[in-house]
Amino acid sequence: MPTSMVETESLLAVDVGASTTRATLFDVVEGYYRFIASGQAMTTASAPFKNAGEGVHQAIENLQTITGRRFLDADLHLIVPYQAGSGVDAFAATISAGPTLKTAVVGLLLDVSFKSAHRLARTTYSRVVDTIGMNDRRKPEEQIDSLLHLRPDLILIAGGTDGGATRSMQKLLETIGLACYLLPADKRPAVLFVGNQKLAAEVKTSLQSFTSSLTIGANLRPTLEIEDLLPAQRSLADLYATIRRSQIGGVEELNAWAGGNLMPTAHAQGRIIRFLSQVYDSRKGILGIDIGASAATVAAAFGGELTLGVYPQFGLGEGLAGLLGYTKIEDILRWLALDIPADVVQDYLHQKSLYPTTLPATAEDLALEQALTRQTLYLALNATSKDFSQHTQWLAPGMTPFFEPILAAGSAITNAPTLGQSLMILLDAIQPVGVTTLILDQNNLLPALGAAANLNSILPIQVLESGAFLGLASVVAPVAAAQPGTPILRVRLVYKNGNESRLEVKQGALEVLPLPSGQSGRLFLEPLHRADVGFGAGRGGNMTVSGTALGVVIDARGRPLRFPADHGQRRELLKKWLWTVGG
Repeated sequence: MPTSMVETESLLAVDVGASTTRATLFDVVEGYYRFIASGQAMTTASAPFKNAGEGVHQAIENLQTITGRRFLDADLHLIVPYQAGSGVDAFAATISAGPTLKTAVVGLLLDVSFKSAHRLARTTYSRVVDTIGMNDRRKPEEQIDSLLHLRPDLILIAGGTDGGATRSMQKLLETIGLACYLLPADKRPAVLFVGNQKLAAEVKTSLQSFTSSLTIGANLRPTLEIEDLLPAQRSLADLYATIRRSQIGGVEELNAWAGGNLMPTAHAQGRIIRFLSQVYDSRKGILGIDIGASAATVAAAFGGELTLGVYPQFGLGEGLAGLLGYTKIEDILRWLALDIPADVVQDYLHQKSLYPTTLPATAEDLALEQALTRQTLYLALNATSKDFSQHTQWLAPGMTPFFEPILAAGSAITNAPTLGQSLMILLDAIQPVGVTTLILDQNNLLPALGAAANLNSILPIQVLESGAFLGLASVVAPVAAAQPGTPILRVRLVYKNGNESRLEVKQGALEVLPLPSGQSGRLFLEPLHRADVGFGAGRGGNMTVSGTALGVVIDARGRPLRFPADHGQRRELLKKWLWTVGG
């Protein structure tokens, strides 16, 4: 751990989620920043309150009860700075609550600006409802009618290389400007322009009077060969916060407490994953996943290059109503160890989309929630993988890249009744390959740390090193073209005291070697039948592994996972796997 250079400064971070609002306190303990405690309450952004401030106050008051320290005065104002045992020195805030932003994308070329603009839209809580460009066969008046009917919250305009031709973009800007002018003043969209910077002044003159908010960002496609999403992502994140301030009561106050730096939760998570990728093994990526009621978020970074995907359609709340538009019901049923009919699954999707804050009340409800968590996370990861960095290392096409570590958040995962269930959700949905570590963010700290980095760059580093996250399992996932039952890996784990455990692992098996948290050991891997554990086909190796809650897990079930055709056999196999890792 680095020498402390910390001055005594406390930080309170609030995250307003779709169903839960959390207030998290970080402070200095013995010269180092530590996670102290977290309070939470139901989010009140929607009816009947329609004001996020009520939930924020309740979460902070719960934190006050836990810590015995006051953060709000008698008028419910934040006490800043810390004084006489009350208040905090700094405040950060993130938000994912609120309806998905209806977004219209405007661009020039289908294979260039449109693709980049859609990738940008996927980095926040948005849904593309219309696309307008040179290849659009509709007449300008039809495009205008579409925008008047859809009433988007956001229009994202891309297209044109810096300094390039402007005539085509000017025609599109005329269409957008007229559509915005014709909309009622209180229904006009926010606009983000991330195209040819030569047009920036003209965009401002043409659109500023007819939008709720206009942001000019850096060109996400400065040349035909170069795509640079990072500056545009920052602009989009700022505009997202601006839109939420106008849509949801109490968010303006939250933004003021945060010094005008309110962030989308996913953007803050992406920031910290990108930072970690610059610290950890550069030969592998860092993966962060978070699945909640509002969206499934996937943040993958390779050597500082971040790919961020936010999928409201794969959230475990309102998005479930349309889930069957993206997957077959058989793909959900395959994860169920209980015999639950398809019509019951469809009914559950409908009910959960209407009441996303409800908790599983029966074994069937829990099985359905975990099956949906697997499938939505699987879909989100596959969608994001199409945009992964060119530096990504893959064992084979169609498989998950090499990641170390994998960090997971979301109450469906972190609050599962047993750690074995948390593990199986992640192994089934992500299907990691090679050697990796699964880590649970049980207190939803990653977004808070990402937002805190703006204010204090030392705090995230020291909290990450402090053990505030739960090491779930060290995972070895060999990939082999072998028949089930064929030995594909010999494993030897040498403990600190000199004792050792040995295993011969067969294709299709799931095995566990105990290595408790706080201990470490040396792991020796000897592949058979040209199995690959990340060192190359048939090549072995050894490494030091740290203890985790579930020890070392060898997942030799195959990649991708395949199930027996017989439903009864499949359910028994799922039960066996869960029993192996502790139920």
